[in-house]
Amino acid sequence: MATGVSGYEILSENSSNAARPHDHLQPLPAASDVPVWSYPNRLPEADVISSTESSFSEINRHGHAAPVRQIEANSLVLADNLVGLHNILESGHKATLIYLDPPYNTGMEFQSRQLEHAYSDQFGLAAYVEYMRRRLILMREILSDDGSIYVHIGFQMVAHLKILMDEIFGQQNFRNIITRRKCSSKNFTKHQYANLNDFVLFYTKTDNYKWNQPGEKPGDDWIDKEYNKKDERGKYKLVPIHAPGTRRGATGEPWRGMLPPPGKHWQYVPEKLEAIDRAGEMHWSKNGNPRRKVYLSAEKLVPYTDYWDGFRDAHHQSIAVSGYPTEKNLDMLRMIVSASSDVGDLVIDPFCGSGTTLHAANDQGRQWIGIDQSFHALRTSITRFRHGLKPMGDFVSRGRSNASESVEPDLFEASAAACAPTESRESTTTAADFSFLVDDGLIAEFLPEITEIGSI
Repeated sequence: MATGVSGYEILSENSSNAARPHDHLQPLPAASDVPVWSYPNRLPEADVISSTESSFSEINRHGHAAPVRQIEANSLVLADNLVGLHNILESGHKATLIYLDPPYNTGMEFQSRQLEHAYSDQFGLAAYVEYMRRRLILMREILSDDGSIYVHIGFQMVAHLKILMDEIFGQQNFRNIITRRKCSSKNFTKHQYANLNDFVLFYTKTDNYKWNQPGEKPGDDWIDKEYNKKDERGKYKLVPIHAPGTRRGATGEPWRGMLPPPGKHWQYVPEKLEAIDRAGEMHWSKNGNPRRKVYLSAEKLVPYTDYWDGFRDAHHQSIAVSGYPTEKNLDMLRMIVSASSDVGDLVIDPFCGSGTTLHAANDQGRQWIGIDQSFHALRTSITRFRHGLKPMGDFVSRGRSNASESVEPDLFEASAAACAPTESRESTTTAADFSFLVDDGLIAEFLPEITEIGSI
């Protein structure tokens, strides 16, 4: 396996050949140049950030509207998130974590089984890129200097958004492109590979960002493979006591008459190595080579990698969900929230959908703001906070005359009443005090619908 080394450690002459400049008939861009998208109606950043007039009202459960100056924490906002993000930016609020699951540009329209429109996912390529660019610029401005942003996206736009995120947040602040296994088996076809994954782009505002290393309990198979030795103290594994790179200090000096292997150094100073040996935590091979014993602890967690296999979409009728078609895994959002924020921090989801991010944030003592322009989304989020979730099986349509006829999941419920659990239904509730805010531009035109949502 190749190992990265510093410049003064390069040993072979031909290792520098690839770095020598070459002549080009047409000069290449400078190393510091950043490629940018070019298309009509690309708005300058200054115009994207410039102040935008907006006004909101809080709707109570009786349908009364009260004007509010700005969006505060623990609010569900019915509005175009461009307007909502402008209001948050101008209020001075800073988010430590932003998670978004935006449209994937699938070219589809989403609607309920009752043919009620939910949202449109039809853009042209340039229109989609600019739609996302304007919102991501505002998110960057809202994000605190120690903040992180996660963009959950499908295969359709992951490459385009990676380039866009590099432009807006800086390639140096890219942390991971995470592959999430979204289902067990789906979308098999004769003409292409099965579509089983979607992706999460993880960026930070700066190099100094909050990070609480997340991990999961290891399974027995992993333990037996990794900790394959055992003594009276328990299971353990053997690890080298040297590391790549030469050093000129104590870790590069002989220990017990031995030098570290060429191009490497001891992981610890000789005094520490002696202490490890005295504690019985050093293993000596028959050839006299030392390795350290690392014992399995009860608190051992395996850090998550950039492949998430354990956060799949709901796949069993007993799993409690909201019924929203693009609802994401609650445990995944809990992990993201705990990894990239602390108690009391502000978490924002500008495409909040069914409110899973907000649920996870609320459960872990974070403040939160959720924005969505879909009436169905706000209905579902409010139902989640006031009445809880219910088993996925309860979203199967009933009332068919033929009991043997197959049933399909009802992706959107037509009314708030259909979402409310009964005494016979298992419910998972997250209690929260929150404000329901609405863009004033919507109230006059959709007052009955907005009043109904507020009364859930």
